[in-house]
Amino acid sequence: MKIAPLNRRLREVSGLDVQIVHTGQHYDRAMSDVFFEQLGLPSPDVNLDVGSAPHGAQTGRVLERFEALVLENQPAAVVVVGDVNSTLACALAASKIEYANGSRPLVAHVEAGLRSRDRSMPEEINRILTDTIADVLFTTEDDARVNLTAEGIDERKIHFVGNVMIDCLVEAWPRIEPKQHWTSFGFERGGYGLVTLHRPSNVDRDEALRPLMASLQQIAERLPLVFPAHPRTRARLQAAGVEPNGALRIVEPLGYLEFLSLLSGARIMLTDSGGIQEETTFLRVPCLTLRDNTERPITMTHGTNTLVGSRPKNLAEMAFTRIGDSNVPQDLPPLWDGRAAERIARILGELLLSEC
Repeated sequence: MKIAPLNRRLREVSGLDVQIVHTGQHYDRAMSDVFFEQLGLPSPDVNLDVGSAPHGAQTGRVLERFEALVLENQPAAVVVVGDVNSTLACALAASKIEYANGSRPLVAHVEAGLRSRDRSMPEEINRILTDTIADVLFTTEDDARVNLTAEGIDERKIHFVGNVMIDCLVEAWPRIEPKQHWTSFGFERGGYGLVTLHRPSNVDRDEALRPLMASLQQIAERLPLVFPAHPRTRARLQAAGVEPNGALRIVEPLGYLEFLSLLSGARIMLTDSGGIQEETTFLRVPCLTLRDNTERPITMTHGTNTLVGSRPKNLAEMAFTRIGDSNVPQDLPPLWDGRAAERIARILGELLLSEC
């Protein structure tokens, strides 16, 4: 979702040649191919096929294979997005390379500066390290700049551009809005809730997963819930012997367009995802985030998000209180206007082409 708008805007900059590298970290069709198809992304120029592995092994595979690719192609810049293992590995590989002429690739990080303050999250380690070695840091909110300068990052490297996740949503909205995907489940707009869970803190331990699912079942008795389950989450539910029934409907992962359509018509969202906190803010859908922290505080101060913890007591009560609150913020965070990728492309174009 972050690459799609970037790809389009960068290709509009005269003099830039753009290549897409798919590391293969996400390789399941439902978690990868369908996004390329629905978002109009061309097939990747290169697929590193790293597949699934523990953090160290997966990061190491990406680092080794991407380093070889950079040495072979000698790009002027490497653009990485988000906070996954591939983000750190590609940034690290590029930051250590020096070409024969003494130059080195510029490393740009899109969605820089987000912090949860929880270093037990692998994504937090990836974020901190990537920002430390990046040459250009593109931020989605002012809190990110504050975080980066507090960590000693030169403010001249930081560019507040907005949120490319919102760019993707805005560009796809003409195809999302007519879908009304809730009708596929026999629902009316506002007559259901939506759930996603995938973080280890919520799904890897039975003592956390079982109470959460019991609370979701309780909510579903009054408001039907649709739960598109990540393959890993579905496996954990089976291993824990959790078998939801009735109005708590576990379904296969959805495509981007279908999921956003379903989200746009939902009465409430319950999630542990970072990006979904942003999408609910844009769509003005009440969101309960099942985590103890968030790296996106602007979704609480300017949006619809409420942080309820990873083991919330009285989750059902909190959900219905939130549903009954008619005070849904209408103003969007600054620069969440669908033009973040355009700003990034302009800045990168100026930085790279001015050196030619």
